[in-house]
Amino acid sequence: MIAIDWTSFALGSGAGSLMGVLFFTGLALGIQLALRTERAALVLALSATLRIAALLGAGWLVAGAGVTALAGFGLAFMLVRMIAISIMRISPPAEAC
Repeated sequence: MIAIDWTSFALGSGAGSLMGVLFFTGLALGIQLALRTERAALVLALSATLRIAALLGAGWLVAGAGVTALAGFGLAFMLVRMIAISIMRISPPAEAC
């Protein structure tokens, strides 16, 4: 039987959940800002670069704790992604003025 370090998995899951919330909050804010500016492509590119760099950096730090923590990180991030998509499907944002 495979031994799983549940403490490491829980810590990775917590980090993945936090990064998921930050990632998708940053995405929403970046899109809102891009809709209000003339340089939308620049805003979206900068937003994506910052969000991806933060996600990879956090993943790299979590990976130092082991494979179990990294698995928890990835699974929690994907769970937050699915929740964010579900929320947006249920209540789409109000139209921009």
